[in-house]
Amino acid sequence: MSVGELLAATVPMARTLSLAFDETTAERAVVRLPDQADYHNHVGGPHAGAMFTLAESASGAIVLAAFGDQLSRAVPLAVKAEIGYRKLAMGEVTATATLGRPAADVVAELDAGERPEFPVNVAITRADGAVTGEMTIVWTLRPNS
Repeated sequence: MSVGELLAATVPMARTLSLAFDETTAERAVVRLPDQADYHNHVGGPHAGAMFTLAESASGAIVLAAFGDQLSRAVPLAVKAEIGYRKLAMGEVTATATLGRPAADVVAELDAGERPEFPVNVAITRADGAVTGEMTIVWTLRPNS
C-alpha cells in the first residue's frame, strides 16, 4: 500500500474532502482537491479551510514518505503552519509539497539525539497552473521515550 493509499484510507479529513493522492514520494507529494460544491466559499471556489487541509495533507504525505522508516523511534508532528492565499482558486486545486531540508540532514539530527525541525513547502495551484496559495508547515520528528 502506498503512502497516499494509506492516508486516504486512515485519515478521516482526507476521506471527507475526497482528497486524491496522485504522487507520494520522498521527493514530493501531489494531492488534489476535487471541485465539490459542499466545500465552496462565498465566491464559489474551494473554502480556505479545505485548501489548508489539502496543503497540510500533502505535507504529511511527503513527511511519511521521507521518514516512514523512522517511525519506530520517532513520531512526526506538525509544529506550525503559515499559509498565504495569492489568487482566487476556482474548480479543482492541487497541492505540491517538497521538503525544505535534505532528509539525510534531518535523520542525522535524530541520530545525534536531537529533535529535528524541518519545513515542508507547498504550492497550491488551480487547473490553469496559477499558484493560488503557498503554505509552509514546520514539522518535527519527536523521539519516542
